[in-house]
Amino acid sequence: MKATAFIEPGKVEIHEVAKPEVQLSGDAIIKIVRACVCGSDLWFYRGIQKMAKDSRVGHEAIGIVEEVGDEVTNVKKGDFVIVPFTHGCGHCAACLAGFDGDCMNVPENVNNGYQAEYLRYVNANWGLVKVPGDPKSYSDDQLKSLLTLSDVMATGYHAAVTAEVKEGDTVVVMGDGAVGLCGVISAKLRGAKRIIAMSRHEDRQKLAKEFGATDIVAERGDDAVKKVMELTDGAGADAILECVGSEQAVDTAVKVGRPGAVVGRVGIPQTPEMNTNNLFFRNTGLRGGIAAVTTHDRATLLDAVLSGKINPGKVFTQSFDLDHIQDAYEAMDERTAIKSLLKVSEI
Repeated sequence: MKATAFIEPGKVEIHEVAKPEVQLSGDAIIKIVRACVCGSDLWFYRGIQKMAKDSRVGHEAIGIVEEVGDEVTNVKKGDFVIVPFTHGCGHCAACLAGFDGDCMNVPENVNNGYQAEYLRYVNANWGLVKVPGDPKSYSDDQLKSLLTLSDVMATGYHAAVTAEVKEGDTVVVMGDGAVGLCGVISAKLRGAKRIIAMSRHEDRQKLAKEFGATDIVAERGDDAVKKVMELTDGAGADAILECVGSEQAVDTAVKVGRPGAVVGRVGIPQTPEMNTNNLFFRNTGLRGGIAAVTTHDRATLLDAVLSGKINPGKVFTQSFDLDHIQDAYEAMDERTAIKSLLKVSEI
């Protein structure tokens, strides 16, 4: 089968590899229908994150269940499923508390290579999210939106949930990548009255407004803080969705909040240190982390997509097949695509 392999910074390619097999009783083999490139994939692509040559890559997909292990009863062969990047078991303390992104029972030999024709998924009995019907039941646009539920839409929503966004809030969303744009959707979905999106790119600003942003701030650092304070008459935001991960983004997120605001941080940390003194002096809460994908999909997001209430698939602005995987990465790296879709198999 075809699978994407990391070669070196700036280079990925398709390799022919053996089709995966069930190894554990909780496994499922998934035939991938759609996959994509994530902003976090650019970490190894750009050489920021170390990765061994020939490593399989990718962590977002939707597909068809082809085979299941003996303990898998909630899905069966032929089911159409969202394949989260998380692998929640559903019964550990983390999963029961609604934080399946921190599942305590994930086997060590998890294989993430979702940018492939087939995938072995562990903890399939609870982790996979079943979608009614089959891929042929849905339009191309609907398939794109369902695909976002494997990561970016759930991650943006996790930022809003952990920031405790509620009806009538003023929310700042930091980051105009796919996760940040899905954060805008999430803030609106949870009833925010005002959504200030921080973005410097015209195409992303336009999409942020389409998704529900009421204001755009293009400035960075102290200038951004000043602008937000002007927009909020000096009060600051009730909640901040931090979808970048840089030290500057976290610092700005804390400064643009009112006293008692909560920051929902889902941007992958880029530095190991952070000054937390400002949290203390402003009574600011800092939450967030790895998204609870299965939990959010089942509770809210799948129904929101199926009903047409949200359409996060619009973050996909270019499409490729696996044979053009290098082009898909380059489009993301060069910011000519907000997010690159991979059409893996016909439906």
